[in-house]
Amino acid sequence: MEERIGSILIMVNSRDEISELNRIISNYADIIIGRQGIRLRDKSKNIISLVLEGTTDELGGLTGQLGRLKGITLKSVVLKSK
Repeated sequence: MEERIGSILIMVNSRDEISELNRIISNYADIIIGRQGIRLRDKSKNIISLVLEGTTDELGGLTGQLGRLKGITLKSVVLKSK
């Protein structure tokens, strides 16, 4: 399967599922190129940005699992590597 470059922007609206969020991200560590966490000023929300390289199945598996978490909002972008 062809490799893709992807990015996922995750907004953490509630800290209730943080441990599950981190567990899922850790399970996909082999496709994660970079991770950045940012706390929004004057708000109780956090942003996590992931840059990934993997197949569409791998990227879809990660976004699907993350999208099922309560208190988590995400958007993803996928580009062809070549």
